[in-house]
Amino acid sequence: MSLFLWGITAHLFAQSETEKLDLPGDNLNLYAVMKLFQESKTLESFEKSLNAQLSGINNLDLNGDEGTDYIRVTDKVSGDIHTITLKTAVSENEDQNIAVFFVEKKSDGKVLIQLVGDEDLYGKDYILEPNNTETANPGYTGLETVKSAQSNPVSVATWPMVRYVFSPGYSAWNSPWRWRYYPSYWKPWRPRYWHSYYGYHYHLHKSYNARYRKWKYFRNPAWYGQYYSANFRSRSIIVRTKSNRGDYKTTYSRPATASEGSALFVKRNPKSRSVSYRVPAFDKNGRPIIVKQVEPARPIKKPVKKKKPRYSGKKPASTKGLTKPSSRKSVKPATPASSREPKKEIR
Repeated sequence: MSLFLWGITAHLFAQSETEKLDLPGDNLNLYAVMKLFQESKTLESFEKSLNAQLSGINNLDLNGDEGTDYIRVTDKVSGDIHTITLKTAVSENEDQNIAVFFVEKKSDGKVLIQLVGDEDLYGKDYILEPNNTETANPGYTGLETVKSAQSNPVSVATWPMVRYVFSPGYSAWNSPWRWRYYPSYWKPWRPRYWHSYYGYHYHLHKSYNARYRKWKYFRNPAWYGQYYSANFRSRSIIVRTKSNRGDYKTTYSRPATASEGSALFVKRNPKSRSVSYRVPAFDKNGRPIIVKQVEPARPIKKPVKKKKPRYSGKKPASTKGLTKPSSRKSVKPATPASSREPKKEIR
């Protein structure tokens, strides 16, 4: 019975993972971007690695020319707040924002950081931030159960990138590249289908969700209002038109390529602990079906009540002729006085 109930419970938790947004941003995994940002030492090296084919992160083709887009990184500094924008040139005259890092240093030395996907690519309020607690990410719904986020809480202030942008001699980085003017080391490659891209990054899902989490609100609402109302944000008419027409959905048409992406990860990372992970199946809409195994609830132990003996209908055995034992204490009979007195001698 327990196994039967467990099977029903596990089936009820079968669900389509929400990482497929059906938006252009699906082809740039922001969890991977955050991880790369944490591991980079400068914004220049971050930009270079972000656009490297071997990193497997950039799979964007917003203008539809069948070549990956070069992502530029720009930092705008206002006091102790850095607004680090990721954008790409869609045409000679149009740029499109992809995502933005909000980094703020408080007076007590604590550093806040959030990565916000642009609404045109990720929908409204797609926010990631470091998971600074030792508890598991409650929003994670993958096959693997994350028991603890990390052995110690993450200190954002110790990240090499954070130290770099808040160093005394820091000069704000502004990418010098533009439409059709890119560094010599970079050449666009044909982007993969989304399922292949997903199959590659599926091996890192457990690591991503242990380090970072989705959040519901902005740590600095005033910054958010300023960012969306000022001239920080670039929007492309080309991207909006192609998105409304459904042009980007053609990238979801090859679910079978997920195994190819997985094989590519294993080839590039043969020593990774996650090489044994198998990509999930996909539903009719192309979304990965993730079954979260749930342990069956343990039965509640109820106190055992002693059962009263049932009346058998037989009469109790006759006690006639039996002497009822006395409850009084036995008293030693007194010795007669005559026996205690000494015998008189008869003369």
